[in-house]
Amino acid sequence: MPAYRLVATEGTQSFDLPAGRSVVVGRGVTSDIALYDPTISRRHAELTAGPDGVQVRDLGSSNGTCVNGARVAIGLMQPDDSIAFGKVRFQLEQLAEPGYDRRRSSGGLTPHGTIVRQLHVRGGIVPVEITMSGPVAVGQLRLGGPNDAQRATRKLTLLLEISQKLSGEFDLDRLLGTVVDVTFEIMNVDRVSILLLNEATGELVPRISRSRLGDTQFKHVPKSIAQKVVDERVAVLSHDAAADTRFQGQSIALQSVRSAMCSPLMAEGDRVLGLLYVDNLTSANSFSDEDLQFLVAFSGLAAVGIRNSLYAVQLQREAMVRSNFERYFAPNVAAEIVQQNEAVKLGGERRPLTILFSDIRGFTTLSESMPPEEIARLLTDYFSEMVEIVFEHGGTLDKFIGDAIMALWGAPIAHEDDPDRALGAAIAMQRAVAQLNAKWAETGRPPIGIGIGINFGEAFAGNIGSHRRLEYTVIGDVVNTAARLCKDAEAGEILVGSAFRAAVRHQELFEPAVEMSLRGKSAAVEVWRVRPDR
Repeated sequence: MPAYRLVATEGTQSFDLPAGRSVVVGRGVTSDIALYDPTISRRHAELTAGPDGVQVRDLGSSNGTCVNGARVAIGLMQPDDSIAFGKVRFQLEQLAEPGYDRRRSSGGLTPHGTIVRQLHVRGGIVPVEITMSGPVAVGQLRLGGPNDAQRATRKLTLLLEISQKLSGEFDLDRLLGTVVDVTFEIMNVDRVSILLLNEATGELVPRISRSRLGDTQFKHVPKSIAQKVVDERVAVLSHDAAADTRFQGQSIALQSVRSAMCSPLMAEGDRVLGLLYVDNLTSANSFSDEDLQFLVAFSGLAAVGIRNSLYAVQLQREAMVRSNFERYFAPNVAAEIVQQNEAVKLGGERRPLTILFSDIRGFTTLSESMPPEEIARLLTDYFSEMVEIVFEHGGTLDKFIGDAIMALWGAPIAHEDDPDRALGAAIAMQRAVAQLNAKWAETGRPPIGIGIGINFGEAFAGNIGSHRRLEYTVIGDVVNTAARLCKDAEAGEILVGSAFRAAVRHQELFEPAVEMSLRGKSAAVEVWRVRPDR
């Protein structure tokens, strides 16, 4: 059975897919392939490598799973196919026999090509010298104009219009789509393909391909042409590929390639971002030197747009890293404060809130038997999973208290079903702990258990502190009661107050528990337990 690997088209990540075994891709730490990107769901997709390829099954993700640009619920991938989980894109590789040079066998390439003209390119600039051989063609540029002066003016006008069109687009997929559309507008070609270079692996990764008839299945680019374009930084023109002995491969015969041009995508210096390839399936000797020169200039503008898009993605990821701590400390609260028109000030308001506390049972004993660094890793994995669940259910993370978590619903943004959201989060947290324990058992980590307490009632919510340091938090009896419920809950148990039970839609999910006496309260508090068979 063949073995496969997922290779990221941006970055250095790669993941082997074991034959015959299903793996889950997602943002949660329990995923087999954990990808920390906001467009990926906690359990995003499932991949199963089999004898006929890799089966893809979307697990109800928010942003979808796409194979070769098409969103799928269930699909099958073959080698060199691309797959996107949200905005994170990979290419499928079939692992080769020993001795295979992966850096010299790029995805989307066929073995041979014939080159009759070439231009040395430096940062998208075309030199005067042109290396030529073979016949001169009429050309496929749609310029119009009866003389060279008018054609030159039209070319400059087109390039200015293209620059303006590409400069404001930072989404890479939309940008590449625009480049393809513009290519069809300005040149009489049958197909356009763009491959981008994975700098970590040296591979050319197919990103988009389209025919004039609308076919989006990727068509292979002749390897000898593509490799020369990348290695030597040259734009090349090929005539009558079907007649050349080096084009006798089956894929070339099936594709009926006659004339082709290819230019490196170079934004600055000698850095190659990828290549832009166009071909004509019916006419030999169809491209002229003018076509090749224009393609290089156009590719330079496209490369600037691609570079800016890649920079934008990089800056976004860096901002995400910088904001990691803010995400733990109520990111929606921070966002609301930033959006306020007036300066942050002391004060708040009373409002109905749902408060949730969770706490690891026996954590002191557990920490005494483990090295500090292992405890830190365990807590990081645990808190990461719990925080994601709170956010997925629309909650606000108030604070960490040792190994305990305090979360709330209803402030600063309230929803009609906040109690139901909190209950859903509590159930998901207990299930996630079971999944963590199963995963940790494989590495010898001891299992953990958590108790959860939830209460509902009116409390004060707002900014507490001084003008130098403010903290958004909640204060009130409802908070104290929730903390006490959590303290009394056993591992795997969820205890709630009667006010919370009354606020939840499905009250059949609860069973009575023992009454609880609290300090400062004359009467015992009625306590309910979430049924184990929920």
